[in-house]
Amino acid sequence: MTFATLLAFALIMSVGILTPGPTVLLALSNGSRFGLRYALYGMLGAVLADLLLVLLVGLGFGALLAASETLFQIVKWLGVAFLAYVGLQMLRAKGGLASVDDAARRPSRWAAVAKSFSVAMGNPKYYFFMSALLPQFVSPAEAQLPQYLALAAVIVAIDVLAMSGYALLGAKSLQLWRENGVKWLNRISGGALLALAGSIALYRRSA
Repeated sequence: MTFATLLAFALIMSVGILTPGPTVLLALSNGSRFGLRYALYGMLGAVLADLLLVLLVGLGFGALLAASETLFQIVKWLGVAFLAYVGLQMLRAKGGLASVDDAARRPSRWAAVAKSFSVAMGNPKYYFFMSALLPQFVSPAEAQLPQYLALAAVIVAIDVLAMSGYALLGAKSLQLWRENGVKWLNRISGGALLALAGSIALYRRSA
């Protein structure tokens, strides 16, 4: 795998990842409600999901998902339900200032890991996208594992940079916008997640 191949892959992934998706919206919300340090644990969950997704693509899970209507429906509706749940939580969240100071109201760090992991894994669109994209950059004549590891490293690096930027934006909003502004930031993020859940509910394998 050449540097030019990795660079082309990185450019394509950057477009997809930098566009606000569920994990970056969650990083934005975590940063605004609980601070940058807490948001880092959510990023860990998203990174673990990235690595697992690349592994599943390498093992052919995307093709299995495309072939099985039952499996597709299970993954789709679990993803819809969880994204809608997280979106509603954001809509109902109060301003971030009190939440940062009140540790009793803050979910555990491992809850942040689990939530981000579940949000990332609950989007069947991403399975199909990655299943179609990754093999285009893998040479069948060479060892598969090192190539998939290289692609996974690129995905993780871009995802961490994007989520860090959004989490930092959220954390800065505590200082710039105060409580009322943070409340509206969470409402926008929650509404976006609900819209994403709705788009997944309407998604069909043929798309």
